[in-house]
This record gives sequence, structure tokens and C-alpha cells, in this order.
Amino acid sequence: MEENDLIQGKELAIAAANIAVDNKAKETQILDLQGISSIADYFVICTGESIPHLRSISREIKNCINDDYKIRVRAVEGTAESLWVVLDYIDVVVHVFYKDLRLNYALEDLWSDAAIVPFEYALID
Repeated sequence: MEENDLIQGKELAIAAANIAVDNKAKETQILDLQGISSIADYFVICTGESIPHLRSISREIKNCINDDYKIRVRAVEGTAESLWVVLDYIDVVVHVFYKDLRLNYALEDLWSDAAIVPFEYALID
């Protein structure tokens, strides 16, 4: 692996968000938590519309990040059946929610001090 293949932080968050969108995730957002949280630098939050959809989104993010960037997820919490899957990449945490559960937990409101990172749907080369 070449050094320029390594991504982290914002680039990793954007890559995960793009993969989610590519897999038909809804309402995909990136929150910049730098300076306001010790949990992670970025949250990627997206919504799936069914249990198989949640499973597909989280699986594709995990596989594509590993295959394309050689970065393995450090921990996975939850399952599609629990309606919330969390992929922990240390400085980036990806939340894949079922639509009703996302409204219930309202992470965007909880972290309202975080800036929303704009991203255009285009995979990073």
C-alpha cells in the first residue's frame, strides 16, 4: 500500500458517507466533532429503510473501506435487527439507523454544536 492510499479523519468520513449514499442510504450527514468531543472527530449518520437495507449499508461501508483503503473497522456495535449499527474507525464513527430510531435518538440535536461537513457524492480516488 502506498502512503497516498492512507486516509483518515475527514477523508474517511466522506468516503464512508459516499458509500452509504451509493447504497441508497437516506439523509446522510457528516458531523465535525473536532474540539467538542473526545469520542471521535467525525460522525457519519445515515438512515436505512429496512433491516436488509441496514445490513447492506453497514456491510458495504465495512467492505469498501477495507478493500479500497486497507482500513479495518475497530469495532461494530449493534446489528441490523437492533435497528442501529455503529462502525467505529476511531476518529470516525459511522451510525446506520433505521428511520424511526434515528428520530428517537436525534444525534444531530445532541451534537448541535458540531458543524455539518458538506460533501458531494463522488468517491475519493
